[in-house]
Amino acid sequence: MMTGREKEYKLCSLLFETTPDYNTNLQTLLTLIKQTQNYSLVVAPEVCLTAYDYDNFDKVLAFSPHAIEEIKKVSYKKIIILTIIEKRDDKVFNFAKVFHNGEVVYERAKARLFRFADEHKYMSEGKDENIKIIEIDGIKIAIFICFELRFKELWHKSEGADVIAVPSYWGVIRTEHFKTLTQALAIMNQCFVVASDSMDEECTKMSGIINPQGEVQRNGNKPCLEMPYSKKEISLMRRYMDVGIG
Repeated sequence: MMTGREKEYKLCSLLFETTPDYNTNLQTLLTLIKQTQNYSLVVAPEVCLTAYDYDNFDKVLAFSPHAIEEIKKVSYKKIIILTIIEKRDDKVFNFAKVFHNGEVVYERAKARLFRFADEHKYMSEGKDENIKIIEIDGIKIAIFICFELRFKELWHKSEGADVIAVPSYWGVIRTEHFKTLTQALAIMNQCFVVASDSMDEECTKMSGIINPQGEVQRNGNKPCLEMPYSKKEISLMRRYMDVGIG
């Protein structure tokens, strides 16, 4: 019987536009996920289903439960990572969620809100201590939600991860920052980084995958960029350039 560590996963960074129609966005996401092979780890852009539609925030919150149930249905033999805005105990959070085999197996709220875009006026922050590495099918996974990528003290929390997912809605005027930080994250951690940013006009459109050597592939015009996941490649890099990552 094949064990979790023997499953041949592929990594996939998504790139698509978030339209004003939430159902259209959900169908786009579901279609792209269905097109990936079994044992794919798929990272979608931050708030890809609704964007930060503050003018219709009640609609955003009402749509989330339906979206979660639909994503669960396509998560069998796959790992799906994205963020969804939800209300909990009279507070609103931007939750990173990990779907796998029909369940939400991990979630946490965005710990560092982007105040330049007034996120703090509409949502509450999560806690740094909830940022941690999780393991699914033998893959150690860490997640940074967009603006969290800028905080060097948070990088320590991803040390030892095999894959770091970065769902983002990153401003186009800071495109070079996004490219540099995601590449540096892969080099520092000697791991794969799957960074997914929105195709919306105000965003970088720089979704991509960086391997443990820091080599970058960006989506370009591909809605889904795929790269084989290789634990061996991580191990070889960490032995070749030993900086103390286990």
